[in-house]
This record gives sequence, C-alpha cells and structure tokens, in this order.
Amino acid sequence: MPRPRIAFVASPVPIAQTACETLSRAHGNVVPEKADVIVALGGDGFMLETLHAMQDIDVPVYGMNRGTVGFLMNAYSEDDLPDRLDAAEEEIINPLTMTALSVDGQSHTGLAINEVSLLRAGPQAAKLRITIDGKVRMDELVCDGALVATPAGSTAYNYSAHGPILPIGSDVLALTAMSAFRPRRWRGALLPKNAVVRIDVLDPDKRPVMADADGNSVRNVVNVEIRSEPDVSHRILFDPGHGLEERLIREQFA
Repeated sequence: MPRPRIAFVASPVPIAQTACETLSRAHGNVVPEKADVIVALGGDGFMLETLHAMQDIDVPVYGMNRGTVGFLMNAYSEDDLPDRLDAAEEEIINPLTMTALSVDGQSHTGLAINEVSLLRAGPQAAKLRITIDGKVRMDELVCDGALVATPAGSTAYNYSAHGPILPIGSDVLALTAMSAFRPRRWRGALLPKNAVVRIDVLDPDKRPVMADADGNSVRNVVNVEIRSEPDVSHRILFDPGHGLEERLIREQFA
C-alpha cells in the first residue's frame, strides 16, 4: 500500500512546531490541497481552527495532542504514523451556523463545530427571549448567557455550564443557560438537530450581549439565529477504540 501524502499543520507553540519539523522530515509534508490526510499538531483550539480552515477541502484531519486539552486529538507519537492513519476510524460531524444581527443593522454569519454562545457584555444579566422553529418557548430568560451545543461540543463549554453530554449520532442539540437567574431552576433543553433556534436580546442597550461561534465573536447583538448546517461536513480521524463516541461515554464516568 502506498504511503499516504500527509500535510502537517501545527499551532505556533514551540512543542507543536518542533513536532511538525520532526514528522515532516520523517514523512514529507505536502500542501493540504494535495494531501490524503491532514495531521494537526496542537490542542483542541487548534483542531477547531484547522477544521474551519480546511472545510472546503474534502480531506480527513487526524489530530495529535501537542496542546493542553486534546479531547479531539489522538495521543502524540513519532512512531508508526502511517499505520495509525491506515487504522484510524472516521467520524463525520456537522457544524452549526450562526446568523447574528447587531444593533447597527449589520448581519454576521459564522460556523461553529462546538457551540454558538450568547454572553452578557456588561455588568447586568442578559435578558433573552427563546424561539424554537418560530414558536416562542420562553418569553424571558435572565442569565449570564445561553448556548446551543453540538454533540461534538457538548463536553466543552456546554458541560462546564452543567449542560448534558450528547452521544455522537444522536441528532440532538443542547440548549443550555449560564447562571440562569430567572427561571432560576431552568436547566436547559434538548432539541432536534434540525431545530431552528432564535434568541432575541431584550433591552440590548442597557444589557448588551455578544455572540460567539467557535471564536468568531460579534458584539452588541439584537438577535441570533442558530441551526445545524448539513451541507458542511468535517471528517475527523481517531485511533481505534478512542473515537468521539467512546470519549463521550468515558467522560461521563470520569
């Protein structure tokens, strides 16, 4: 079997750059457009950057952890990389698309593999109205913020905000509040993957809110619409027995 053509990309931290140099010398390094596989060296944040940057290239991405968290990454090793790539299992995930309208009337769009979040941008709690598929489900949520998370992102910010972990392939999204004040006991909701979520900011001048899609931030938003984007697919490779499904289950028993 011919050796795969590998494109190595690395975060700017020295440990990732050193790994990139070492692996490039051993296996060569082609441009992503000519690669059979992209190997991303860094942490989860860099993996998200890589997936976004390569979303128009139909090439799977195999991450090796040279960062801090590494939930989306495989263990780092300089040995047997072609064999590991050949044995790797592929997961396909769809991102969320965010359409945010700011107070100046401009519309902003972004894609999020993990979550779209709305966060208060001032000293006072945000006041939000939540609409699902055109029907108002909550007239007023007073909170520090709210987010919609994919299964792949459910162990990230969503989990820190006490949201549920979602199995990969469950076709479900998590809607989770951060520090909800009213209704105080509201713990969020599980929504179908094809649901369209609209969040309106009540009193945006007095209680400003920012929206964020995987680091793509928009300040002073008036409303945000969030939906799954089935036309965009990200291909991620994992070592056998260490895919997202296993990691999500293992995380719940940590």
